[in-house]
Amino acid sequence: MASSTDPDHFFQTSHSLAESERKNLKSKNENGSPIRLSSKILAVIADPRYPHNALFVAESAGNVRRVVVDTGDKSTIYRGPTAPVTSVALSPDGKILLGGCWDRSIWSWSLSNRQPLLRYRGHTDFVKCLVTLRLGDTDVVVSGAADASIIVWNLGTAEKVHLLKGHTRGILDLVVDPSTYNLPNAGAGEIQEAVVFSAGSDREIRQWRISLGTVEQVDSEQPILVHETSVYALRFDEDGDLWTASADGTTKCLSRSQSFRSDSTFEHGDYVRAVAVEETGGYVITAGRSEDVKIWDRGSGDLIHTFEGHYEEVSGLVMLWQRCASVSIDGTIRVWDLKPEELKKARMQKEKDIQSVDVGDNNNARSSPQDERGELRALTEEEERELDAMMQDDD
Repeated sequence: MASSTDPDHFFQTSHSLAESERKNLKSKNENGSPIRLSSKILAVIADPRYPHNALFVAESAGNVRRVVVDTGDKSTIYRGPTAPVTSVALSPDGKILLGGCWDRSIWSWSLSNRQPLLRYRGHTDFVKCLVTLRLGDTDVVVSGAADASIIVWNLGTAEKVHLLKGHTRGILDLVVDPSTYNLPNAGAGEIQEAVVFSAGSDREIRQWRISLGTVEQVDSEQPILVHETSVYALRFDEDGDLWTASADGTTKCLSRSQSFRSDSTFEHGDYVRAVAVEETGGYVITAGRSEDVKIWDRGSGDLIHTFEGHYEEVSGLVMLWQRCASVSIDGTIRVWDLKPEELKKARMQKEKDIQSVDVGDNNNARSSPQDERGELRALTEEEERELDAMMQDDD
């Protein structure tokens, strides 16, 4: 085995070297027709003007970028922050783009000309999630941060309206309860209050009834506790049921008719960062640290297919009608077709790939001798720990 002269390889464990090589090889795959950006992608939402084809992504480079998935156009960039942007939202009228940032503030831009507008300052740690509402005749933005607080802001003035306290650790996601907001017969300015659900690192899911004049915690004594640890994502489906994604490796459906008790559980494995629901086919999509995007049958709970393509953690999912776009800290956007005929093709192709690998492994086992000549090797994890201990002793 040849020794490496790459300085990055010195004192690396055999595991870390193998992991680097794995990611390097996997990064070359074209699964999901990747659109490659130059920085990590931390969040995603669909562009409501073109919900089947365009999206906005938050980047670690400090940008929010609009991407058209069918053409790959990624030239529309909203600049200003010098720290990572961790969340993204649009104003209720769709004219203002907002980005929560590691600099503890919320940035805003004119959607049409990309010029920076107001900044919203008040959190003491980085902003993790955003939602917007129109209450009466006033637009508001609701932000959750790593400081365990939720702030309601007047979107037009950047003034604080309410400070919400209840979680004991950082807020990871917010979602508006559609049964209190998307009312079919409500005219402009008629919705005076709405309920927002919050999820945090304390594994709690809480509900807040918010109006311009008042705010109350719906469940102050009994937050929803269905996961063993952090809840990363919340999504409502068209039936009004609440879907969750958690660091305990599961996604759950919380039934509205059962007061948001867990109705079904999907064992994704590892940390689940994102969940989406495809209503037409009845699919649930999960993704996270495992790098895979898994497609489940909502009714039976069966795993239908696993899409492989990302080579780092998946940070977000968004539906583009019968397609799902996934974004990752590997800097790619990948799109997966969920139409039944396309899913069938993907499953058949994966079976062929597995069979091909199995045949290759068998041939290699017969023809490739083991090399046991004691060549120079990378350090094991145990050896690396021992070396670190010795270096600290020397200090």
